[in-house]
Amino acid sequence: MTFATYRAQWACNPLREVLAGMVGTFALIPEVIAFSYVAGITPATALYASFVLGVAIAVTGGRPGMISGAAGSVALVAAALVHRHGAQYMLAATLMAGALQVIFGLCRLQVLMRFVSREVRTGFVNALAILIFSAQIPQMTHVNWQGCALVALGLAIIYLLPRLGTAIPSPLICIVALTALTLWHPMPVRTVADLGALPDGLPTLALPHVPMTWETLGLVFPYALAMAAVGLLESLMTARVVDDTTDTHGDPRMESTGLGVSNILAGLFGGIAGCGMIGQTVGNLRYGGRGRLSTFTAGAFLLLLTTVLHRYVAQVPMAALVAIMIMVSISTFSWSSLRALLRHPRLSSLTMLVTVAVVVATHDLAAGVGVGVLLSGVFFAWRVMGLLHVEKHTSGRADLYIVRGQVFFASAELLYDAVDFHTTSKIVAIAVHDARFWDVTAVGMLEKIVAKLRDRGIDVQVEGLHREQHGLIDDLSDEPLLAM
Repeated sequence: MTFATYRAQWACNPLREVLAGMVGTFALIPEVIAFSYVAGITPATALYASFVLGVAIAVTGGRPGMISGAAGSVALVAAALVHRHGAQYMLAATLMAGALQVIFGLCRLQVLMRFVSREVRTGFVNALAILIFSAQIPQMTHVNWQGCALVALGLAIIYLLPRLGTAIPSPLICIVALTALTLWHPMPVRTVADLGALPDGLPTLALPHVPMTWETLGLVFPYALAMAAVGLLESLMTARVVDDTTDTHGDPRMESTGLGVSNILAGLFGGIAGCGMIGQTVGNLRYGGRGRLSTFTAGAFLLLLTTVLHRYVAQVPMAALVAIMIMVSISTFSWSSLRALLRHPRLSSLTMLVTVAVVVATHDLAAGVGVGVLLSGVFFAWRVMGLLHVEKHTSGRADLYIVRGQVFFASAELLYDAVDFHTTSKIVAIAVHDARFWDVTAVGMLEKIVAKLRDRGIDVQVEGLHREQHGLIDDLSDEPLLAM
């Protein structure tokens, strides 16, 4: 990335960027606080980490317009460590996870994202939308009629106000309007203050108080590796969604190293590791956030709200934030994928549905993506296996087998089954000009076929082998194919 490109990513439409980032901030607060309880840490710890992440990733990240925070699957991984060994070990794991992500970026391991198919990415996005929406259901079912009415009013403001003008994002107006209404006419509804105590000061540097021993390293490293892998996966998946939405290209390698640096800084300020947050990112994009300034604003405005203005933020009704999160979930869900279920190949649609099901059932995005990638690989192998064709021609006392297609671990048995080992012919020719042998299983199967035929006293000829392609093949004849 050139300096001119980097500078341009900061300079695009400042007012729009700042307002979009503010929308992302309000979408951050409830989810960050909710995941703080999941991870077993205080809301202040998660909010401080989100501030540091937002500001740092805006400077060091490779995907402008993407919002990161201390939530998501990383919190689920950290929860087990916190519950078993305490928050100080979580800080050590955060620092180590950040260092690992920097190493992942320097080693270009982000290329592994190429193995995540489109149907898996769609399932990831749809599952996230379902999880975001389902998290709002308790706020709508276990409340009085005033709370439900405020949610409905908030949604009306968010969706109807843009028809009159879009100078100010409607979610910001929703928050101001509903807060003013509840202050002017007090009613028994939940507010942000009910989620937990907000921080009232600036974060300070804090190193983890853990023994610097090999035992500590062995205890923390597995969690740190899981946090690094899950966080990077979620961030790169979110970055791909931004790429598709904006028709631009981010820098995955820079995003990986930037996330690692940001998590190290979050750990130094006593926070938990974080990653890209797709729901908040979609909200940011929806209201015009495309550059680094919107990401920076989301982090900086979060600190302003939770420290300087925390008294006012505490009075914001939860109904306003619920309305915003419902809008985010609706915007995140890929509604076109429902129509595509009948048009796309059944195996592709099944992969998407299984990815959604696993994520929703486990609340683990990494597990869903892992299962989806595995299914994509299995289904791809199944389709390629069907491309192998073996034709047999017999002339006199000679058999000719013409092999076309891809021979690998899944299709090697088909080649073996096509050969008649009880033939009465004295010569067997195997033509592989139009075939490609990809792995040890395929090569071993060809060698097995040749060996079994030769053991029966049959003269075997193999033609079309390219040793620069099939370097594993040994002890096979290079004689020309028998003319028939």
